Amino acid sequence: MSSRGASTATAPSDERPPTGRLDRYFGITERGSTTTREVRGGLVTFVAMAYIVVLNPLIIGTVPDSTGAYLGGGDAPDLPAVAAVTALVAGVMTLLMGAVGKFPLGVAAGLGLNAFVAYGVASLPGMTWAAAMGLVVVEGAVIVVLVLTGFRRAVLRAVPGQLKTAISVGIGLFLTLIGLVNAGFVRPPEGGGTPLELGVGGSVVGWPLLVFLTGLFVTVALVVRGTRGALLIGVVVATALALVLQALFDIGPQAGGDQPNPTGFSLSVPALPDDWFSLPDLGLVGAVSLLGGVAAVGVITAVLVVFTLVVADFFDTMGTMVAVGSEGDLLDEEGNPLGSQRILLVDGLAAVAGGGASASSATSFVESAAGVGDGARTGLASVVTGAAFLLAMFFSPLVALVPYEAASPALVVVGYLMMTQVTGISWDDPGIALPAFLTIVLMPFSYSITVGIGAGFLSYVLVAVVRGQARGIHPLLWVVGAAFLLYFTVGPVQEVLAR
Repeated sequence: MSSRGASTATAPSDERPPTGRLDRYFGITERGSTTTREVRGGLVTFVAMAYIVVLNPLIIGTVPDSTGAYLGGGDAPDLPAVAAVTALVAGVMTLLMGAVGKFPLGVAAGLGLNAFVAYGVASLPGMTWAAAMGLVVVEGAVIVVLVLTGFRRAVLRAVPGQLKTAISVGIGLFLTLIGLVNAGFVRPPEGGGTPLELGVGGSVVGWPLLVFLTGLFVTVALVVRGTRGALLIGVVVATALALVLQALFDIGPQAGGDQPNPTGFSLSVPALPDDWFSLPDLGLVGAVSLLGGVAAVGVITAVLVVFTLVVADFFDTMGTMVAVGSEGDLLDEEGNPLGSQRILLVDGLAAVAGGGASASSATSFVESAAGVGDGARTGLASVVTGAAFLLAMFFSPLVALVPYEAASPALVVVGYLMMTQVTGISWDDPGIALPAFLTIVLMPFSYSITVGIGAGFLSYVLVAVVRGQARGIHPLLWVVGAAFLLYFTVGPVQEVLAR
């Protein structure tokens, strides 16, 4: 079975591909897809990404800035407003990715980036949320300049093909770990000792884990049988089961009550909402201070903050688009995504939009691989995903309907599909095998795509130097290696400069 599974199976003869303007614009037939597959894949990507509308507010909306004010300027969190702008940015920029980038990538506030903004930027002395978001806008502008000058694309092309494969495999393992942790199938033990353990106390306990395992079994069975829409069907079945179990047993959330509830649902409790529709509060749009961060912390610290955001965003996107493109057979003969310049430009603009709307830096989401794994091949899928996010602004109660336990099986199965590419690495050549290994393992182990890519790049350069092959290293890889060296040591550098 190929790494694409059943999603790339030949369409039956009674499923006629479209031949109109939509087909010609997005190249649906050219990429071996159909409108039905694109719509379905776009919906799968949305389901896999929808958690960001709930999770982003919990990260940036619950942390006060250095003045004690929360995002929006109040003395208490305003999570609905943050959720609204999160969905708005995701919707608009994913639509743009589809219409301009013509690639099946979803775009939304980046995890890791938002945590850095919340805990590493907004908390700096004198920093406000408006000023922090201003620095995010600056970061996005820098990314756009790097794209327009061709530097970002040049770096992409300078990366060895097998290292790109390692990035895809590493992201697959990272997705798998995200799915397992989010579902609570593995989690940190209460008493410590090991970083993770199975379930609760080493056992599979609780109804939510039954939801996850049922969704995983259904999804795997459908993939093995070559059923189209396997990932989406698995999510729907698991969500329906979660709704029934919650109604019967009143399971509740893991956190939020007086007593710990390790066998509760994570992130959101599945329940049919009382209100299905609500008008979004978009008051956070434009609530930024473009140069306020410089005034608050000084030029040097502001530059280091922007540099950190740029490096993280720059290489997260590179890894994501290569991994998603590889999963959908959307890479050229050099291993680069089709239309990479357009994709990178939209991604840079997304960072600007995310900061400008106070939703944090927006970037391409690796969860897009779930939609690609279910058949998405063109930008039409992203248009569907973007439209779903815009609707989510008005139907936010429905977004919270799908718990982690129901969405996570899709991520685990996509991780398997991406892992199959590991055979494309020459494991008998330590010059590429060692950097590939570090790239693959450090993504899940450090919970960071950027760390994995950085370790791979630095070790690739180091191994080449040790082997006396320094002249064969592309000049841009020296530049990127130096940038990652600074990225990994930015904390000590800040301390030295602050003295």
